[in-house]
Parts: sequence; C-alpha cells; structure tokens
Amino acid sequence: MNGTNGINGKSYKPRRRNNLASVFYTEELGARVVAQSGIPTDRHHVGKLIFQSLKEDPDRIAQIDGALDKKETTGSVLTRSIQCAIAMTHLGLKKGDVVVAMAPNHVDLCIPVFASMYLGVYLAGTDMTLGVRELEKSFEVNKPKIVFCQSDRAADVDKALKGSNTKGHVVTFDKDSTFQSFTEFLQTHTESNIKVEDFKPTDFDPEETVIFLTATSGTTGLPKSAILTHKNVAVGFPQMMARYPEFPTPTRLYLLVSPLQWLSANMIFVTSSLYKFTRLQSSGPATRDHIYDLINKYRPTSFLSSPTFMVNLLAPEERGRCDFTCFNDIILGGSFVPHTIFEIFKEIAPNVQAELGYGMSEIAGIGFAWEPEYPKGTVGKPSPHLNHRLVDPVTLQDVTEPNVAGEVWFKGPPVFKGYFNNPEATKEAFVDGWLRSGDLFSRDENNHYFFVDRLKMLLKYRNHQISPLEVEAEILKHPGVHDAVVVGLPDLECGDLPTAFVVTHPGHKVTAQEIKDIVKENLTDSKQLRGGVIFIKELPQTVTTKVDRVKLKKMATQMERE
Repeated sequence: MNGTNGINGKSYKPRRRNNLASVFYTEELGARVVAQSGIPTDRHHVGKLIFQSLKEDPDRIAQIDGALDKKETTGSVLTRSIQCAIAMTHLGLKKGDVVVAMAPNHVDLCIPVFASMYLGVYLAGTDMTLGVRELEKSFEVNKPKIVFCQSDRAADVDKALKGSNTKGHVVTFDKDSTFQSFTEFLQTHTESNIKVEDFKPTDFDPEETVIFLTATSGTTGLPKSAILTHKNVAVGFPQMMARYPEFPTPTRLYLLVSPLQWLSANMIFVTSSLYKFTRLQSSGPATRDHIYDLINKYRPTSFLSSPTFMVNLLAPEERGRCDFTCFNDIILGGSFVPHTIFEIFKEIAPNVQAELGYGMSEIAGIGFAWEPEYPKGTVGKPSPHLNHRLVDPVTLQDVTEPNVAGEVWFKGPPVFKGYFNNPEATKEAFVDGWLRSGDLFSRDENNHYFFVDRLKMLLKYRNHQISPLEVEAEILKHPGVHDAVVVGLPDLECGDLPTAFVVTHPGHKVTAQEIKDIVKENLTDSKQLRGGVIFIKELPQTVTTKVDRVKLKKMATQMERE
C-alpha cells in the first residue's frame, strides 16, 4: 500500500528539508495578491493569502471531520468565512480586537479563524477544558469581544466574561436555548446571497498586526499569550513545509489532532489552505481507538504528533490494529522523543519517514532543518530563516566548543513580538534583541544540534543539576519498559530527589530494583533515583498531549514509591 499515496498517486518520499519549493510557492502566491492590491506588504498578509488561495480552487476538499465523515469544499469555507467576517464587523469588531475560539476540531472551527485573519482581529485559541476561574484570568488579559464555544461551556464562558468585567458576545457552535448559535449568528448579520468578489479583506501592516495570541508556558509556569503577527506567520509557517518538493498540494491528507490553542493546529489550518491539501480532523475525542479508525479509514499521508501521543498509539499490544503504512512522513516534536519510536516505525512501516522536529510558538514554527542522513538524535542544523546562538545560560557567553550544552537563542523575522499585556515576561524573554528559548542544546563538530533539556525542567540535587531526560533515556533501555518520566520529589535538605514513573510493556515483569540498577550502572551518583520508582498504567497528559509533569510531581508526593 505504501509508495502510492503521494502526490497525484505517484510514489513519493519527502526530500531534503532545506529545499526552497515552499518558499518559492509562497512568494508566487504573495505576488498574485500584491498584483491585485498594489500593496507590497500584502505578501505577508495571511488573510489575503488564504482568501486568494481558497478563491482559486473552490471545488477542492478543504477539510474532513472524521467523526462524522463530514466533508467541506474550499468554496464553502470561503463563503462561510466571509459571512463570519461580515457578521463580526456588524457587531463592531475591528482590527486589534480579540476573538476567542474554544472547541473541538469540527468543520465550523476554521470559519472564525479565517474571518479574523481577513479583518486583522486577534485570534486566541483557548483550552476548552478550562474552569471558570481560569477563563476569568484569561479574559482579564485578552478581553475578547466574541467567544465561540460549544453550548456545554457557554454558561461558564458567560460567567467568566462577567467575572472579568469583559463585555463579550457568546456564540455557540451547536444550538443552545440561551445563547446565539453559530448558524443564527451568520444568518442574523449577513445576507444569504454573499458574493465572494464583493468582499475585500482589511488593509493593514502585516508586520505590526497580530494574527494569533498563542497560549504558551513551556513545561512550567503560568500560561502566557505569545503575540504572533501576520509577518511572523507568513515567514515562519512555510519552513514547516520545506521537506516537500512539489507545490501546491505537497501532501494529500494531513491528520490533525492538536487543539486550536496549540501552534501546530494554527500551522495546519494556515498551510493546508495556502498549499491546497486536505485536513483530516475530528470533532470526537482523540482516543487511541478513534485515531486508529481515522487512519485505517482515510489513509492520511502526513502527521505531526507529540512523542507522548505517539507512544500511546504505538503501544505493543494495540498497534497491530492500525495500518501506519499510509503515511509518507511523521514529525515528532513538542518534548523529548525516545529513539524507540523510530525503531518501531522501521519495523511496522519501514517506508515512513519519521523525523524529529523542534519548534516554539515564539518563533512561529521550527528552528532547525532536519535531513534523513543526519546523525541519530539530532533536530538538525540551524534553519536559514533564523539566526542562532548557543549561550551559557549563567555567564551569557557564547558556547563555541562542540558537545557543550548551552541555551539556544533566536533572532529573525519569525520571532514573536512579546507576550500579550505582559511586559515583564516579554523583557525576561529577550537579551539585546535575542529570544532566549529556555532550552538547552549541544552541537557537534558539524553543527548538528541535539536537544538536552528544558532549563526549567532541570532538577537540582544538592549542588548538582540533573537532566530528567538523561535519566529517562537510560530507563527506556530496559526491554520491559514502554515509557518513563523522571520528576523531582521535593526535599528540604537535598532539593530534588529524582523519582521515576515507569510504564511497562504488557506481560513484562519489571522490578523497581532493576530500574534503579540500570540508572546506577550508567549514571553518576547525583543522578540516582533517590525518590524511588512508581509503576503506573499510563502517564497523564496535558490537553496538548504532552506529559503532565506538574501532575506527576504532585502524584510523587502522594503515591507509594519503591
């Protein structure tokens, strides 16, 4: 089956990441937009770029909701997003206002997303599981004029708006007896016979106009909203597609499981529309069984996944129920990627190109260019659309020698403007115009970068810094271990006591002493599992499918440790 799922049925394998096909195609699309508007900066106006691309190919399938087998063409998406933009304008929204969207990935979700891009309205994708108090804190910062949500959250949203003294309009994607539904919102504020040619996206400066307020806190800390402008996105997002050799339609069907508040969802919404490939998403819960059903039924060709989510999909006792050979490429990123994932793909789907990816919301996408021949474990070499530095996080001096860890810093057009209404966090993020990533890397003699750990995740045992990922990597070498996470158990005298949460393969008997021994045999005394070992059926995840280390740290204080 694999080998015939590529472009127009041809055998296809993603090529070198640093080809320029995606950049050239984006420039060509921008030139068509500028030719019509006469405004040179419109080449970075994402709203106009999407408007032009959707208009050119109205019969293409833009998106599929796999839970309902519901398909929608680009022509329909364009018409409905224009209706939404007009409706938002009738409510008084203008450039610089904020809209919140918090919903599963159904076919209605992208409509206010694109409408906001046309108008220069800031879009804040928001976690739909947040409680009332958490929503209040969010609304106190971004002051949304409209919140699009599901009816089962509408009352909480309304309460949070009032609690934050925010005058916002609540629109429910599904029908609700109290609040205006999305269908009613469109019908009330627009005419039914909308003509595409009569609508013009708003003119604005893409370098200064915000497109996304993206929730970000790294692995720790209170959530912040990264300010990404249209130019940030227009320069940064195409780099994610640089692995593909042909445009438009570089891939046939992209599986999207990320929620809207995660940058990868924003990226796939935008790039699928610019580059004319279909999104496979779902309004249903992203359970293993449901994702298996989507893959087996629709045969997607590309997938961006967190390592934690992929480990769950590749569970030994379950993965035989899913045929992964449909994929041409799978990108793994967002946290540490165990090398065992790549070994599994070599076994079950050898033609799939599985690769590491490193990115940040604050740089509007990826930071490194990866190629198949690079050494095992590298995220690649510096991507050419950014400037990079490796810096000692204590002395702030450049690290010039190979194989020495330092914090990676970025500068360039995709780097974000700062954190929304948070000048203190913005100031802390930059040094002389360079963005501090908060991530430790080393690089070899050939300029390949290797992820070490997040600075905020480092444990401190007495005077020693410990990378949890280093300890986890040793535990994962045990043949009976499926997954492992190390956190710090607080200790007044010593600081952090390394504590391992371990998920074993079904049918394997693994003892705590075996886990401790493998660490003892390979790592120094300060890195030993003094907090003990906890066996657990599965690791808790955040809504963005990363390991919930905060929850695990709390569990470590409550559960029996061996």
